[in-house]
Amino acid sequence: MPIASKTLKKVSHITVGHFYANHAEKLGLRLEGSSRGLNRLIREPTINRPGLALSGFFSYFAVKRIQVLGAAELSYLKSLSVATLKERARGLLSRNMPCLVIARNAPVPSAILDAAAEFETPVLRTNMITMKFINAATILLETDFAPSTTEHGSMVSILGVGTLVRGASGIGKSECVLGLIERGYSLVSDDITRFRSVEGSELIGMSDSISRYHMEVRGIGIINIASIFGAGAVVPQKKLNFVVTLKDWHEVENVDRIGLDRETYEILGIKVPHVTLPVRTGRDIARLVEVAALDQKLKDMGENSAQEFNQRLLHRISERRNR
Repeated sequence: MPIASKTLKKVSHITVGHFYANHAEKLGLRLEGSSRGLNRLIREPTINRPGLALSGFFSYFAVKRIQVLGAAELSYLKSLSVATLKERARGLLSRNMPCLVIARNAPVPSAILDAAAEFETPVLRTNMITMKFINAATILLETDFAPSTTEHGSMVSILGVGTLVRGASGIGKSECVLGLIERGYSLVSDDITRFRSVEGSELIGMSDSISRYHMEVRGIGIINIASIFGAGAVVPQKKLNFVVTLKDWHEVENVDRIGLDRETYEILGIKVPHVTLPVRTGRDIARLVEVAALDQKLKDMGENSAQEFNQRLLHRISERRNR
């Protein structure tokens, strides 16, 4: 039976300042002129080339998107007379677009910069060619606009299986994850995990930037996992493949002894394989979570031990009946 998670957080817009601060290095961006206008909103996660707008046609102008001028647009602008260029520049920059990006670090007509200053439109330069910038920026914008939510649980990567460990406070989530890290696996987040949906088909888990690479262990306090176990013991983000819920032994009414029943845990509308592990004194929970994650990896590869055993059992029963 599916288990619901928390309400998703939809992203309807980001600011130009947010886009620039988070992606300037990846996109080779630098600010041209004044920083005024960095609070403008980007309302659509894609890029527009305003070729038709530069010719004076604005009926279907995508004003909510980042605008980029490439070699074709700049070449066209150079062909215009000074008066026409000023008119087209003011016509374009007066539309309250989020920002204007100049590709290839190409020279920009002064009329464009003057109009941008007049209407306080941020102008950014990139050394990337136009199509590479559009492709890379679109991917980053899709990430920025992706629905997100937070889950109370710790996440670890077990041989590539992104595993979220949930449970009530004090059940032993952090101790379990610490045990997995000692076995050579990698921490994604401790206690609180943030998830974002990628194209509605997969979930990417990550920690908050402040608590990244750190864990709270009761009786010890805050520890830096990268400093103690090495850089390989942490990963900044991971696709979620599996969810484990730890519950006190007495709270689990029916313990699954075979594993034929398949549960799922739903986050942002995406269902993820889920198991419930009973916790009691003496059980090596880290080892059990490790085995459960590796078993899930086999299931993803098409090998289901429980189903195979069940088929063998049914075959044996059938043989005895036919004797």
